[in-house]
Amino acid sequence: MPFTVGFDLDMTLIDPRPGMAAVMNEVGARSGYALDGEKFASNLGPPLDMIYREMGVPEEEVPDLVSLFRALYPEVVIPSTVALPGAAMALQCVRELGGQTMVVTGKYRKNAALHLEAMGWEVDHLYGELWATGKAESLKLHGAAVYVGDHVGDMRGAAAAGALGVGVVTGPCSRAELAEAGAAVVLEDLREFPEWLRTSSAVTS
Repeated sequence: MPFTVGFDLDMTLIDPRPGMAAVMNEVGARSGYALDGEKFASNLGPPLDMIYREMGVPEEEVPDLVSLFRALYPEVVIPSTVALPGAAMALQCVRELGGQTMVVTGKYRKNAALHLEAMGWEVDHLYGELWATGKAESLKLHGAAVYVGDHVGDMRGAAAAGALGVGVVTGPCSRAELAEAGAAVVLEDLREFPEWLRTSSAVTS
């Protein structure tokens, strides 16, 4: 049976920050709420509804602002997003070693799929709108041996799924924070991932 490696999306495989900031600022301009797009983009990870609540949006208006963000997203964020160093190589390495890849992200699945298409990346499974330990069920469903992410929530999700958590410091969380949250190893970025994977018990066991 092939092994499976899961990846987070934002700030693990891709950097969507400029577009994310622009969309959040546009939502703020249209809604009249003081939404700080730059602060939002520098702390990607938690789901959008949680972010709106933290920014003071009344509960009854959260669904409409989520829908507005998602509607604006494709034209603004997709074209301005870039792959993070080593991302394509990491996905390719899993395939070369006979494994399957999956992306498990807090992002709206439809927009996540647009990112993968724009990058020309194919993965075996894609799950969206999952955060922290909420990622565990999808990881367990496909027997993921490894989950790679940039946020402490990703490491908690990996632990809840019984997968090895691999942290990368390309996002908002430090090496120490990722390790404390349960990362088995913390890498500078995905350029270090293929060498780690080739010698990992997830592959060799």
